[in-house]
Amino acid sequence: MNRNAIVIIVVMAAVALMLFAGVRMARPRAGVVKLSPVGKNGSVAPDFELQSLDGKPMRLSDFRGKAVLLNFWATWCAPCKIEMPWFVDLQKQYASQGLQVIGVAMDDSGEEAIAKFAKQMAVNYPVLIGKEAVGDAYGGVEFLPTTFIIDRQGKVVDRVFGLVSRSEFEDGIKKALGGATPAAQASAKEPAR
Repeated sequence: MNRNAIVIIVVMAAVALMLFAGVRMARPRAGVVKLSPVGKNGSVAPDFELQSLDGKPMRLSDFRGKAVLLNFWATWCAPCKIEMPWFVDLQKQYASQGLQVIGVAMDDSGEEAIAKFAKQMAVNYPVLIGKEAVGDAYGGVEFLPTTFIIDRQGKVVDRVFGLVSRSEFEDGIKKALGGATPAAQASAKEPAR
C-alpha cells in the first residue's frame, strides 16, 4: 500500500471511533435519574444526599422553605474562583431573607484539597463532595461552573452555565426568594390582636 492510502485508512478509523464514542456517550445510562426536561424553569430540582466537608450527610430537601443557589464547581476551574467570592457575599447579604448557597465540588482532588481550597476562598456556606450521579440528575454537569437557583418550593427558577455577572445571580436570587422573607411569613401567621 502506498502512504496516502494508509493515512486515509487511519483518518477514517479515527472518525469512526469518534462517532461511535459520541453515540455511546449520548445514550442514557442505566440507573441515572433525569428531570424531564432537566433544569427547565419551573421543574422540581432533584433531591440528593451528599457528604459535607465536615462529614455530615446533607440533602437538598433539608433546605426546603429556603431559596437555594446550588453551584457545581471544581478546584481547578478558573471561572469558579471568580464567582465564589460573590457567593460568599451573597450568602451574607441574603441569608437573613432565606437564601442558602450550597457548593458541590465535582473534581477528584480529594476532600483535603477541596477543604483547603474552600478555606482559602473563605467559603461561608456548605461544600458537598459531588458525585457524578447527582450531576447526571441535573442533566449532566458538562460545564463548570454550573449553577441552579431554586425557589422555596424546590423549583428551578434559573440555571447558569459558565460565568455570568454577579447581578445576574442576584436577580435569580431575588426571584427565588419571591419577596416574602421567613420573618414576614411568620408575622403573617400570627393571630391579629
